[in-house]
Amino acid sequence: MSRALSYPDPGYTRRPYPQPLTQRWPGGYRLVLRREKLGVPDPAAGFLRLANGILNWELHRLSGLRVAAATPRAASGVEMASGVGLGPLRYYAPCRVLWAEEPALDDGGAPVPGQRAGFGYGTLKGHPEQGEEGFYAELDEASTLVFRVAAYSRPANRLIAAGDFANRAVQQLITRRYLAAAYTLASGR
Repeated sequence: MSRALSYPDPGYTRRPYPQPLTQRWPGGYRLVLRREKLGVPDPAAGFLRLANGILNWELHRLSGLRVAAATPRAASGVEMASGVGLGPLRYYAPCRVLWAEEPALDDGGAPVPGQRAGFGYGTLKGHPEQGEEGFYAELDEASTLVFRVAAYSRPANRLIAAGDFANRAVQQLITRRYLAAAYTLASGR
């Protein structure tokens, strides 16, 4: 039996292409929406590298988070924990993947323009926040490659809320690292 999510508003990160990520979010949460156009020489190949890096947890690892090597590829129902901190002072935050979208390929194995691949996960008890985060690789109709992060969250308890300034700083730092990691993945470095 799977553990219950730690918040009552799941599913808002699931946004099939071209549904916008800028509206229709639940109230009472802090919202993080970041969009980064990734200028790489071959956007189609970059899209596949980025989508696979998101789904295989490489985006998280390149962002400085610890994810156990045995963690399965992101798919609906997969539970994972990402660790933040240094050495023995590392905290693992548990989540469950709520949805995952694999890249759509044409008959020749090339990605179809006009799509979004990635996943969204929700927090489980023991996570310092309550909410959800989605990671998206997009290849638009003009073959422009875009990486997006969308999250809604709030402190999980009063103790965490008292130090919310630190949580916000960590969230901003990790989001910046996600953006840099996305470019690294897409460029194939």
